[in-house]
Order: sequence, then C-alpha cells, then structure tokens
Amino acid sequence: MYLVQDKGGAIALMVAALCFLGTWPALLNLVERQGRNLMHTYLDYSFTNYLVAIIFAFTLGQIGSSTPESPNFLTQLPQDNGPSVGFAIAGGLVLGMGNLMSQYAWPFVGLSIANVISASITVVGGTTMNYFLDDRINKAQILFPGVGCFLIAVFLGAALHASYSRDNLAKLQAQNQWVGTYAETISKEIKGSDNNEFQAQANSVEVKAGSAQYLTQLEEQRAMKITGAKVTFGLAISVASGICFALFSPAFNLATNDQWHRLKPGVPHLVVYTAFFYFSTMSFVWGITVNTVLLYRPLLGLPKSSLKMYINDWRGRQWALLAGLLCGLGNGFQFMGGQAAGYAAADAVQALPLVSTFWGVLIFKEYYRSSRQTYILLAAMLIMFSLAVCLLASSSGTRKTS
Repeated sequence: MYLVQDKGGAIALMVAALCFLGTWPALLNLVERQGRNLMHTYLDYSFTNYLVAIIFAFTLGQIGSSTPESPNFLTQLPQDNGPSVGFAIAGGLVLGMGNLMSQYAWPFVGLSIANVISASITVVGGTTMNYFLDDRINKAQILFPGVGCFLIAVFLGAALHASYSRDNLAKLQAQNQWVGTYAETISKEIKGSDNNEFQAQANSVEVKAGSAQYLTQLEEQRAMKITGAKVTFGLAISVASGICFALFSPAFNLATNDQWHRLKPGVPHLVVYTAFFYFSTMSFVWGITVNTVLLYRPLLGLPKSSLKMYINDWRGRQWALLAGLLCGLGNGFQFMGGQAAGYAAADAVQALPLVSTFWGVLIFKEYYRSSRQTYILLAAMLIMFSLAVCLLASSSGTRKTS
C-alpha cells in the first residue's frame, strides 16, 4: 500500500486537491447555465466520482505488501472495523448532501459567493474539530490565524455579493428605462419599413459580457430561472451546505484514526483508501437515490424527467463526467495529505474560491462591468484566501505512526 508520509508530499497533494476541488463546481455550473437538467448532471457526476475511489482502492491501496498495522484494501475489507466504517459512511453522506445543496445554491447567489460561504464555514468548523481530533499536531499559532483569514473572507464575500447584486440591479433598471424611451422613438423611424429586417438587425447586435442584455440572456438559457427569487434563500442553502462540508472531514478523520477508541483491541485502523472507498460508496448511493427520485419529483419548479430522458440527454455530459472525476481526485488527495500532515492543515483545500472565482470570471463573466467598490472587495477577498491557504499549509505537522 502506498502512503505519503512527508510534509512536502502532503503539501503537494493539498495544492493539487485545491485546483481540482475549485474546478469541478465551475464545470457543473457551466452545464447548468447551458440549460441542462440538474439531476441529469448530478447523476453523471456521481458515477465518475465513485469510480475514482474504486481505482484508488485497487491500485494505491493494493501496492506493496500488507502488514498487520497497515493492511491492503482487500485484506481489510472483511475485518471487524464496523465503527470506523460507520464514520466513513457518515462522512460520505454529509458530503453528498452538501454537494447537492451547493448545486441548487449556485444559480441564486453565483458560483463565487456560494463557494466563499460554504468553504469558510467548512474551515472555521471543520479545521477546529480536526485540530483537536489530531491531538494538536498542527501549529496552532499558524493554523488559527489562517482560520481567521477565512472568517474575514466570509464578511468580505457577503459585502461583495451585496455590491455585485446592486450593480446588476442598476444595469437592469437602466435597461428598462432605456427600452421605454427608445421604443417610442424607434417606432416612428421604422414606420413603413420592413419590421422583420429591423428585428434581424437588432438581434445581430453583439451582447457584451456583464451588460444587462447579457444577464437577461443568461437567465433565459439556464436550467433554473431565478429572476425575482429571494437571494436569502440561496444564501441559506449555501450556509446549510457549509455545515455539511464542515462535518465530512472530521468524520473521515475519526474513520482512519479512531480517536474515540471504538475499535476492538487488535483491530487495525482503516487505511485511507479503505475509508475513502466506504466514504465514496455512501456518497454515490445518496446521489443516485436522491436524484433518481428528483427526476420524477423535482424541486424549485424544475421540469419533470425520467431515466429514459436522462440516458438520452448527452448535452454537456462530458463536463459533468469530468467534474465527478476532478472532485473524486480532489477528495482523495485531500485525505492522503491529511493523513500525513494533519486534517486541519489539509482543510487548506477549502480555499477553493481562489480557483472557482478565477473560473467564474474567465468562463461565466462574473463581475464584468461592475463598480469600483465591487472590484476592491473582490481583490480583498482573494488576498485573504491566498493568505489563509499559505498559513494552513504552513501549519502542517507530522502524524505519529505508532
């Protein structure tokens, strides 16, 4: 079995996990903005996400000889480790719940803000729990200032969202006023002319990113129609998903290290790959079950679907499958790094808004044509996240193997 045991390797895994975990939400958001059914997307995501755990178990979990203290994956499966399996399954369940809620939150508050809220709650709660579960192997004088940076990012993110929402509202109001005055003027000019030709010319005008026309066009295309919806609803979903995310890493920590001494004497702790397998199995079962039900009983006004419609829906499927693959790799690398250097330090990967905001600006044109105040808040938020990830990674310790 292959294990990472040095801090350098653990930090490298954390950086890779940060990139992967910050990218997969952007891919799912991309598919949603193209109008694909959310349940179809999440079902595709679930399959490849689970596939990663299976590959890890039968490759990294089987490399080398098996020892009584660190048995290989297949050797450990029949062992009497029920309590640890239970913690791994609980972690997979809350992660599945959090991922599902996040996907519904993105259309209401935007990819960047939803990730800021959920990731910050995850770090403030999850990192604190992991620090004490890991017997304080991480450097507290470095770790908790990093947690403080995440907490500051929450308030900066909230202010950023408020400023960005005001900018968008002002754009839409200005457009409505312009349409009202322009319609009367232009109607006189096109009297006696070919109205169809005029309409064709109007439709050929390039829509600029961040403009009112762009926002209106985006709303017409996306799977979830949110015009007039309460932003507080999206914020509430983001908070709930953050609470779920704050619990999954401590649960996985308990599964692999048995800090509460639930295993019988002589039974080895779950190795990271076995725990990851059980963790992902529960997340997969949850995702498939809930989304299959939601196909026929959708939420928030989404259209009904069926398994047949899902199978035949290939629009954006490649992105959903890639998102599941990246999320699975990110989770696996986070757990491998956390087992080596402490799960509190591994929570540095929750600085994923650094990556998701990059994709939000590059792909989704978020914050385009916004006010100076919005740009200042955006820069401040990203600086705090950058500082936080550096501090959390620097707090890495060395886990005792005895």
